[in-house]
Amino acid sequence: MIVLTLGEPAGIGPDLAVIYAQEKFKKKLLIFADPDLLLHRAKILNLTLRISESETTSNAQTLCVYPIKTANKVVIGKLNKNNSKYVLKTLDLAIQYCLNGNAQALVTGPIHKSIINQANIYPNFSGHTEYLAQRSGVDKTVMMLVTDGLRVALATTHIPLNQVSKHIQTDSLEKILNIIHQSLQDYGIQNPRIIVCGLNPHAGEGGYLGSEEIEIINPLIEKLNAQGFNLVGSVPADTAFTPDALKGVDCVLTMYHDQGLPVLKTLGFKKAVNITLGLPFIRTSVDHGTALNLAGTGNISLGSFNTALKTAQNFIKSSYE
Repeated sequence: MIVLTLGEPAGIGPDLAVIYAQEKFKKKLLIFADPDLLLHRAKILNLTLRISESETTSNAQTLCVYPIKTANKVVIGKLNKNNSKYVLKTLDLAIQYCLNGNAQALVTGPIHKSIINQANIYPNFSGHTEYLAQRSGVDKTVMMLVTDGLRVALATTHIPLNQVSKHIQTDSLEKILNIIHQSLQDYGIQNPRIIVCGLNPHAGEGGYLGSEEIEIINPLIEKLNAQGFNLVGSVPADTAFTPDALKGVDCVLTMYHDQGLPVLKTLGFKKAVNITLGLPFIRTSVDHGTALNLAGTGNISLGSFNTALKTAQNFIKSSYE
């Protein structure tokens, strides 16, 4: 069983589910959403859709839905903070469904962080990754995006750039590398080779451009390699993604959000997937935002959505092998 949340109801999340339902598929997929929202979006898109409020196997033009009502009527493309509680409720119930062992994976649609913060119902909401960790009772999770030939993990996620350096600490970084190493092994990579980027330009230039590499990152790499890890670094981020540097590499750990994701999304936007490592269940997500201007138009790609579903299925398969 894979469970699915659609994120911001005014965005393209509902469109993704409705359009996907037109394909010939047969899998245990349960969607946590408002059935009326899906039926209305199908009508706008001029597509056939049937709703089954059950846990039976979804198939062409039918979606199995765990019904949750929105607080206010959804206007396509228009954010409404009163529906933020609905967004978080779909996540809460889907998370609990996974924690109870009823599903092996959660696939999430795009959310809109600012409107959730405007609703003032959850303090300092910074995104799926952090929320999933808190709700699952997990101390540390890692965001990793994947596209063909490249995996990029993040040491920090959705924080301002001027706060990154103080979050690069030995204990936290060690937990992150352990999670990445173990997760890649769980996926069938026996001795994962991981590039670790420096925080500063030229990886600190021997301390002249910053001291985090000398004081924190490099000593940790040496320690973990002595324990059997296969880490490379710290490597200047501006050369970490060259074809020669990536030969034989299974993952690149970058120190902040925009250090690595522009490269990955340039290579694989609309066909990449966001994976949360370290949770007690599998979680994947699309690599794009809510695209409010495209909601209800049908002019969207299912590339990342299909990749997120396929990746979840592959992780489930690997966990049983």
